[in-house]
Amino acid sequence: MAKRDRRGRSAPDPARPCPCGSGQPYPDCCGLLHQGRAGAATAEALMRSRFTAFALGDTGYLLRTWHPRTRPARLTLDPGQRWTRLDILDTDRGGLFDTTGTVEFRAHYRHAGHAGEQHERSRFLRHDGHWCYLDAE
Repeated sequence: MAKRDRRGRSAPDPARPCPCGSGQPYPDCCGLLHQGRAGAATAEALMRSRFTAFALGDTGYLLRTWHPRTRPARLTLDPGQRWTRLDILDTDRGGLFDTTGTVEFRAHYRHAGHAGEQHERSRFLRHDGHWCYLDAE
């Protein structure tokens, strides 16, 4: 069974690679963003950190990084769905000096003993100097 933090979220093993697929340990990767010690430099970095937040059940981070124009009032995740892998397929803009960006990805999961995937093109905007998830095409 996975460890849980004080809020009941899955706690990643700091010795294992980050769920986003970067190969770095979680504390040196998405953990920096989740704890607010760094901001996502690119739309892809935000996408990776949001995938990790889904994998860990961190709804607070997901809501904080959602553009206010499209952000839901609440977010409830299915505790039976386990996100297992992220494949970044393409990026369009979303760099250090851009204000918009798109990331196409495939997110793999397991639910009720069955494998599945979500294929999406997510749109990102800078808001108050920070990348935010806007919506999916």
